[in-house]
Amino acid sequence: MASTYISSFAHVIFATQHRAPMIAESWRQDLHRYLGGAVVGLGAKPIAVGGVADHVHLLVSLRATHCLADLVREIKKSSSNWASERYAGFGWQTGYAAFSLGASELARVTQYVATQEEHHRKLTSAEELRLLLAEHQVPIDERFFE
Repeated sequence: MASTYISSFAHVIFATQHRAPMIAESWRQDLHRYLGGAVVGLGAKPIAVGGVADHVHLLVSLRATHCLADLVREIKKSSSNWASERYAGFGWQTGYAAFSLGASELARVTQYVATQEEHHRKLTSAEELRLLLAEHQVPIDERFFE
């Protein structure tokens, strides 16, 4: 086989510093557009970007050469710099959550990302993360939920 074929999708979530509601509605869409552009700039494909005042969700298609940790680090770094220049005191929390997906799950997760405002009328971001970690059978470290 002369080429590499890959289907690799990740649902990535990261929160603002201390999960503080820093992402005001007045500039949230600009941040989401910036995040999508950062994904493209790193050679990945943004499928969906969304979130609320204290965290963001990115659904991305990865290339075979991508290292997820490097990709997320660069996205967080560039978007933190972008937001800090415009909004004093902005910062991302250390770490992130990421879940691998199959192509058959893309429509469901795209809809999930698109309806974050509605979803978070019922759940906090910490409650949402706990549910996602449990769904994906990822052990929870309680130190990060204090």
